[in-house]
Amino acid sequence: MRKRQTPSQTVGPYFAYGLTPEQYGYDYKQLVGNDLSAGDVVGERITIRGQVFDGNGDTVRDAVLELWQADSEGRYVHPEDERGSNTGFAGFGRVGTGTSAEHFYEFQTIKPGATGDNQAPHITVILFMRGLLNHVYTRIYFSDEANDADPVLALVDPTRRKTLIAQRTDGPDGVVYHFDIHMQGDLESVFFDV
Repeated sequence: MRKRQTPSQTVGPYFAYGLTPEQYGYDYKQLVGNDLSAGDVVGERITIRGQVFDGNGDTVRDAVLELWQADSEGRYVHPEDERGSNTGFAGFGRVGTGTSAEHFYEFQTIKPGATGDNQAPHITVILFMRGLLNHVYTRIYFSDEANDADPVLALVDPTRRKTLIAQRTDGPDGVVYHFDIHMQGDLESVFFDV
């Protein structure tokens, strides 16, 4: 028998503290944090930084984002990826938007490689926030990659693809990809049914 995904529940006002307690200064250990690049991890170290905006254009202060991604060679740490990850990379992280004054989120990670099935390097993002009945899924693609042949991105209306592409900047803090998520409005991000 194959295991199924746990059903969703309405997200309440205290989920950010429960999922990321250390980030909010609580004395409880969280399962994962926002630094996926720690330790003996192979690949280009990058930062992903952005904000989540509601339908009015205001920043969301209590969103939680989870990332799931392949390693630098396009391999997932997952039992269904028969290739297996070839590094010490875990590929999963979590962070909230409520501890910075501007409500930014930030992940330190490595740039994923192409997965070998014509998909461009990307990161899967799961977003939880108050007011959502179910979490939503989106993807981060990279502005400096060849994304045109990606079969998932090809399903997206060309005028909306830009909402899935993080913009690269190189600076004193290293490589930073900026990726904002808009829940509604003219800049609404593309969300996927899973």
